Amino acid sequence: MNIEEVSKNTKLLIDSTPFSVETVEFVKPGKGRAIYKFRLRNLFSGNVLDITFHSGDKVEETSITIHEMQFLFKEDDNYIFMDSSSFEQNPMTKQQVGEKGGFLKEGTPVVIMMWEGRPIDIQLPKTVELKVLETSAALKGATITAQMKEGKLETGISIGVPSFIKDGDVIKIDTRTGSYVERVGSK
Repeated sequence: MNIEEVSKNTKLLIDSTPFSVETVEFVKPGKGRAIYKFRLRNLFSGNVLDITFHSGDKVEETSITIHEMQFLFKEDDNYIFMDSSSFEQNPMTKQQVGEKGGFLKEGTPVVIMMWEGRPIDIQLPKTVELKVLETSAALKGATITAQMKEGKLETGISIGVPSFIKDGDVIKIDTRTGSYVERVGSK
């Protein structure tokens, strides 16, 4: 593929590693060939790489497939997902899942990005519902702003919850920000 054809979100293969193009900057100097500056994100590690190419350079495009899956369970340092159509199980390491693992409970639907049959990234639903196992004591006193306290959830993570949330309540959480949205029930 010619460098001139590369645009944002194109997936490139550089040194046997898949990258996603985040930004493209075109520079035409007074003399010489045009310059293309790219910001690439490593799809394995998430690291960002700034790289420059000249017009006429060639790069290798790679394809990423997307599969709807369901989180089954955590085993040691692996998260096990099942493909919703083929029922094939795919493990991802704790390092690959990262902080997103704190929002996964059994049965959570997710989207997994695959490269050459290997899972490389996970997309969570926008919100998840999790049970509050334990909350810290609420601070006493009348204030204008809502008081937040720490709530430990069934997956092991802790987030700020309003003072009226009690142990056993089920709350909705925004997975993009990791913040409380609303109470959806209590048990």
